[in-house]
Amino acid sequence: MRSFVFESMPARVVFAENAIEHLPREIEQLGARRALVLSTPQQEALATDISRRLGQRSVGVYPHAVMHVPIEEAARLGADCVVAAGGGSTVGLGKAIALESGLPVVAIPTTYAGSEMTSIYGLTEAGLKKTGRNRRVLPKVVIYDPLLTIDLPVAMSITSGFNAIAHAAEALYAENLNPITAMMAEEGIRALAQGMPQVAKNPRDLDGRSNCLYGAWLCGAVLGTTSMALHHKLCHVLGGTWNLPHAETHTVILPHAIAFNYPAAPEAMARIERAMKTPNAAGGIFDLMKQLGAPLSLKEIGMKQDDLERAASLVMEAPYYNPRSTTREGILRLLDGAFFGRRP
Repeated sequence: MRSFVFESMPARVVFAENAIEHLPREIEQLGARRALVLSTPQQEALATDISRRLGQRSVGVYPHAVMHVPIEEAARLGADCVVAAGGGSTVGLGKAIALESGLPVVAIPTTYAGSEMTSIYGLTEAGLKKTGRNRRVLPKVVIYDPLLTIDLPVAMSITSGFNAIAHAAEALYAENLNPITAMMAEEGIRALAQGMPQVAKNPRDLDGRSNCLYGAWLCGAVLGTTSMALHHKLCHVLGGTWNLPHAETHTVILPHAIAFNYPAAPEAMARIERAMKTPNAAGGIFDLMKQLGAPLSLKEIGMKQDDLERAASLVMEAPYYNPRSTTREGILRLLDGAFFGRRP
């Protein structure tokens, strides 16, 4: 067996139907007494319910998680912890507060983004997005309650799920892969490949929702412990420069990045194929996307064909590690296939 380093991200995970009921206990175990509850405007009802459950331990709700970091608000209310309830933007806001103030974060995810399991943060300053890694931003407790994902629209559930699979797929050929991460990544892909069709068939199927949330947790955890490769580089360029929607971009690019790396990462591809019960990783992912009604092309999510050349150049300017060496021509071919939504 080859030598490796495995670094786990220390977080307490509570996974259960009605896990939300354990929140007061978890806050108490953190030694916290005054929690500020964060959400987006769309999730304000959930945040208000959480605040009510916390009673005296809540200092109030901040339902504006899309605007700015309310450090002053947290300080003014004397908060000693933050509860971030919702998707990636709310968890991201909690992380920004943790980075600046050191306050512990309790995350309650309602999508399959997985950012609650990573020490990766993103801050926008002067119109530029800066990302980094810092242990300080990692939530101390993550509460996974499948019941809170029942109302996640099917289309969003599917793209959020493929976004999660992308984290795990890239982890399988990461520069710092190790056997523990590989095991978690394969299991995460398996759970999502099983759960997403269940959710598409019946959005209120708790078994399907549980499979997806469990898979998303594992995929987020492997993103937190491994480095990124070509898929994420492509998505960062497309999302950052052309403001394409995050989960949809990850979904569309995924089968094409997998096809590009297929000959250079046979062990990774074998694991994806085993997890998805498919003879070909790239084709299998594309077919599942099509079956579940996910977007298949960059064209349909707002990219213009004229911009593909510039995108290929930007990817090559500061490339990430990748198992197969990249050329501008190769990247352009990949993007062309993704633009038209061709089956790889």
